[in-house]
Amino acid sequence: MPGRWKVLALLFVVRTAMALQFQSVAAVAPMLRHELDIGIADIGLLIGLYLSPGIVLALPGGAIGKRYGDKLVVVTGLALMTGGGLIMAVSHSWHLELLGRLLSGTGGVLLNVLMSKMVTDWFAGKEIATAMAIFVNSWPFGIAMALLLLPPLAAIGGASSAFLVTSLLAAAGMAALAGLYRAPPASKLASPANPTKPSTGTLLALITAGLIWGLYNGAIAMVFSFGPSMLVERGWSVQAASSMTSLTLWLVAASVPLGGVLADRTGRHRLVLVGGLLSFAALLFVAARVEMVVPAFACLGLVCGISAGPIMSLPSRVLRPETRAVGMGVFFTLFYLIAILGPLIGGQAAALAGTARITFDLGTLMLIACCPALWLFDMLAGPHTVSQTGSGAPSRAIS
Repeated sequence: MPGRWKVLALLFVVRTAMALQFQSVAAVAPMLRHELDIGIADIGLLIGLYLSPGIVLALPGGAIGKRYGDKLVVVTGLALMTGGGLIMAVSHSWHLELLGRLLSGTGGVLLNVLMSKMVTDWFAGKEIATAMAIFVNSWPFGIAMALLLLPPLAAIGGASSAFLVTSLLAAAGMAALAGLYRAPPASKLASPANPTKPSTGTLLALITAGLIWGLYNGAIAMVFSFGPSMLVERGWSVQAASSMTSLTLWLVAASVPLGGVLADRTGRHRLVLVGGLLSFAALLFVAARVEMVVPAFACLGLVCGISAGPIMSLPSRVLRPETRAVGMGVFFTLFYLIAILGPLIGGQAAALAGTARITFDLGTLMLIACCPALWLFDMLAGPHTVSQTGSGAPSRAIS
């Protein structure tokens, strides 16, 4: 399967299956609550359980990938997603539902860490921001598809039918990746003379980059976790509020690749990154207060994805091929920690303030905090920057 863009298309499709599986519980929550006789808090537990393995598995997941190979570990992750989805599809027991969700999430962690490393291997120094933007765009795209396709399916066949479909998609992704993926020709195993672990300075830079990625995604989570509640407080119906939030999600899917292309074509990654963060912060603050909700949320969706690609390209600045697997594990550990804690803190803040609007203000602060963190990353990364042919300049080469 020659050509890095074909490889990227394959990885995008496989990761879309992961996003569909993650969103499957939220998409069919009403049917699932009825079938299992559980409450909304139990639904929240199931949703969060998918990401929870990342706190302890992201870092060793990178090391496992280095030891056994990216492809084998990702195929194993897809097998876990398939098995976990099947358990949820056939089970009528709450404890088995928890087990299935945990297995699926464990597989999803392996996918996230190792597939991000795969994209970096193929695109380091070659449209890396564009490639990462397209790759991470599989997440909002998959979530939006889940919201569109799974509820009607569950209305016909029950919640188990949605879980079955996502499991089959994971199995199809496993077969496609096993049969089609090849490592880039230039990739080489680290020799004993080369370090296999990032240096202390590189680790500090990666931790800062992971903090930026986590805070950025935490701000996005404020929109999709609490946006519907905030609109309901302002008199919207539940269905209308959810539809408005879903529209924002589709617009995010358009803005994510735009940011990556702008960064690579202009060579001004920092300007695009910071400009996207500050625009997102300003609109997040405004959207919680203006009466013109539809244009505010539409503009929010159009700007909030701009920084995604440039942020995801930060690790490539300090990671050599032999340190990427472990390095991406460090990067994603911070992301998973904040991804889980962010909504919990937002919910507590909303409860204390008596309004969900406070969560948008919290998201604004998260985005502003990314700017000094980026300055710190630049300072830490300076002595450890990896030389990359073509990086920092516009590149139009397509293979």
